[in-house]
Amino acid sequence: MDSNGSSASQRVTLPLDLAWGFGLVALLCLATGWLTSPPDLFYLLAAALYLGVCGLVIRAWPENRDFGWANRATLLRGCLVIVLVALAPFAGHLTDSLWLYGWMALLALILDGVDGKVARATGSESDFGARFDMELDALFILGLSIAVLALGKAGIWVLALGLIRYAFVAVSHYANWLNAPLPDSFRRKTVCVWQIVTLLVAVLPPINTLFASTTLATALALLVWSFFVDIHWLYQRRHHHDVHQPENP
Repeated sequence: MDSNGSSASQRVTLPLDLAWGFGLVALLCLATGWLTSPPDLFYLLAAALYLGVCGLVIRAWPENRDFGWANRATLLRGCLVIVLVALAPFAGHLTDSLWLYGWMALLALILDGVDGKVARATGSESDFGARFDMELDALFILGLSIAVLALGKAGIWVLALGLIRYAFVAVSHYANWLNAPLPDSFRRKTVCVWQIVTLLVAVLPPINTLFASTTLATALALLVWSFFVDIHWLYQRRHHHDVHQPENP
């Protein structure tokens, strides 16, 4: 989140290619992880992800503005997310290190609220910071989905947990009414946290395939329902874009 206290008219929004960039690099991690050994490629994937994230953010951020401490906190959390995503295709090779992977994922989840607290403490919330944080969450979820697949805890359908968000972005490129702002929703935040928690639990060694698949299928059903509610809300307002409505259920 932007910590320089700019007004709403001066705020910047990250371009859609941030979402595309995060998703494509994460999928590259998945594809290459199936074809190569983990020791050689992990560092290359981590470096590619970090450079990709930095490049996309630099492209979106104006040169004459301070990046701010809240955005720096988000970028610091991003470093941990990048490590987790780069390791995800090789999760099947981690064996005893899976517990460490799980603790790192839990830390990334806990740190998710730090940048928001910094921004609120300085009165510097912004569209840029919210979008930056949201895209990191989406990348984190996709990375955990890849890890679950690599561990064989669920079928390839588990990638839908991480890809639905990017499918929505793709469709919104052609249906502009999907780009209208959505009101804050406790339901949406709860489903997002449930996604991450079920994915995080699924990667832990004691969790069997049946339990992991059942909880993840529940998370996927809730996610599809949540997207349906939001898309229906946007569709009803597609002509007048009346966004000043009560919070979604």
